[in-house]
Amino acid sequence: MSKDANITLHVLANYCAAAAESMGWTLMRTAYSTFVKETEDFSCQVLTKEGLTVASPKTFGATWYTGLDYGGVIKLFDYKEGDICVVSDPYSGFVATHAPDLHMWKPVFWEGELMCFVGNHIHNTDVGGAVPASLSRSLTEVYQEGLRIPPMRLVRDGKMNEDLLRIIETNVRLPEQNWGDLNAQIACVNVGERKVHEIIERFGKEAFSSGLGELLDYADAQARAVIRGLPDGEYFFADYADEDQAGGYPVRVCVTLKIHGETMTLDYTGSDPQLVSSLNVPTGGNERHSLAMVGAVYALYCLDPTVMLNAGLMRSVRAILPEGTVMNAVKPAAVGMRSLMCNLSQVATIGAFCRVVPDRMPASPGSGLSIMNVKTSTKDGRPIMASIGPVGGGSGGGPKADGVEACGANMSYLKNTPVEINEAEVPIRIRRYGLVQDSGGPGFYRGGTALEMEFQLFAPQSMVTARNRDRSRFSAWGLAGGKAGKPSRFARNPDRPDCVELGSTDIVNCDPGDIILIQGPGAGGYGDPLHRPVDLVMLDVRRGFVSREAAHADYGVVLGEDLSVDDAATEALRAEMSAGSKPVPLATFGHGEARAAYEAVWTEGRYEALTDILAQLPVSWRYFMKHQIFRSIGDTPPAGRGDGSDIYDVFDKVARRFPELPTVSRPTALAAE
Repeated sequence: MSKDANITLHVLANYCAAAAESMGWTLMRTAYSTFVKETEDFSCQVLTKEGLTVASPKTFGATWYTGLDYGGVIKLFDYKEGDICVVSDPYSGFVATHAPDLHMWKPVFWEGELMCFVGNHIHNTDVGGAVPASLSRSLTEVYQEGLRIPPMRLVRDGKMNEDLLRIIETNVRLPEQNWGDLNAQIACVNVGERKVHEIIERFGKEAFSSGLGELLDYADAQARAVIRGLPDGEYFFADYADEDQAGGYPVRVCVTLKIHGETMTLDYTGSDPQLVSSLNVPTGGNERHSLAMVGAVYALYCLDPTVMLNAGLMRSVRAILPEGTVMNAVKPAAVGMRSLMCNLSQVATIGAFCRVVPDRMPASPGSGLSIMNVKTSTKDGRPIMASIGPVGGGSGGGPKADGVEACGANMSYLKNTPVEINEAEVPIRIRRYGLVQDSGGPGFYRGGTALEMEFQLFAPQSMVTARNRDRSRFSAWGLAGGKAGKPSRFARNPDRPDCVELGSTDIVNCDPGDIILIQGPGAGGYGDPLHRPVDLVMLDVRRGFVSREAAHADYGVVLGEDLSVDDAATEALRAEMSAGSKPVPLATFGHGEARAAYEAVWTEGRYEALTDILAQLPVSWRYFMKHQIFRSIGDTPPAGRGDGSDIYDVFDKVARRFPELPTVSRPTALAAE
């Protein structure tokens, strides 16, 4: 590509990004719900004629959808100028990923020729279903998760589909909120159409049409250049969510990152079976599904922040998503809380990249971000339901800097809602909103601290939902000698005799006067905390990020009552704490005590055996059998060979009770003794 052509291509890229940002500003400024206009759970795209994302806002809105492919639904219609189509069913084309996400797209014509599409999505606060805000891990089928709209025309020949509007109005709890947000989406795609027309007027029809493909090619070339700089090989990493259902067993998502030349594969084989809860991810097995690719997009952008964020970036990457697993659930699996598993897959992917280039990647983000919703009523009985914001952790400490405090890290696109707006729009009182001391994982570069929110409710029959509750058991991991972050906490009426620790519960019924406390998880630290400069530890204590006691216990820094450093005592303490220790490799992970205890029982050998057994069973049996095996194993570490043969033994015992089960073969090397 010549220098002039390269400049022209970048100018076109900026124009397309500006068009997408104009769409985003329109959507955000005209939306009705707090979750869109404040939290910013939405996306906007300029799309090719085939439905591939070419441009999206870079500084606001959801960052998970830079590679979104509308192709599965775009191909279902013929188009006329002015048409607008929508979909929210996660199993129809695998564009929408749960029922609250309403995706909308509009064709853009020029001189009678279809040039491209513009699209957007928002997360509706409520679309009906079994619970307020529609989502809970307790739901077991997609039918419980609210109204699902198959691919349909919303506008044709300038006329709205009134039948569809009546269906929406009848099925949601606050129809005026959904109606307001729907109008904002329409305004968004109309602005997008106008902005694309302006671009075509400037560049010409042919240059615009060919330019969209060239933008995808450019991102592809950038990605391949990054991948070529990484060592070939296979790199495995696994991470866990606290539970697969309320009070259940942990969920594992694992990925084997396979690098070969200028291509990569993310193999999710070994991840847990499809769950009888709403934590499943509906990817349809699409090897470049946007939710399966987010971790890879983040990693490539971390390694080269100049890459163009569009669908071309993932052309050299593919995912293996075994059917009937948590990463490729089949209908009618509930999928409303798919973002928790998507978070986990991102962290697992980042962990795999940390095995490749630990000197260029950060420790684990806090993850486990909870999206708080309140259903309550005013003094005169008027119902209120609103999102009051996300509560999560910080970003992981990296090879050059501390993690960012309470930023949400891999979900940082979800913005916090100002306290004043929450109290103005929802009849609650925010009692506390700030950072959680000592939550960031200790390290040479400290992990980002977590956010906390405490609020009080005043109406009977109020309900709080905390979507994506996690990290109350397994902590965000540290790297290169850094330590794990502090787990999250969720409690009703803390500091009172009737306090209830809620763990990963995500629905809480509240009485007048009840107080809810939610604390996010801290992020992992990077590098040995005993080598962190003493003056930075002192500064952390003075700023309230670290307590004086933790400075002593975790960093070996002794501070006086006036928070000045006792140099002699610090030198002696650090010498004592580091006695006998050896330098650790950079690709060393500090997982925390809970994970170490769990993996002492559930070794890789046992998980390999479990994966093999479940893959041989029908999808409908897998979750049941996982629970039967986990219940039988309990907390007993493997004995004897420790190779997973005992898992086959347990299966054989369970199978004798259920003759309907197919025969499961075990590897010859693991033949029963």
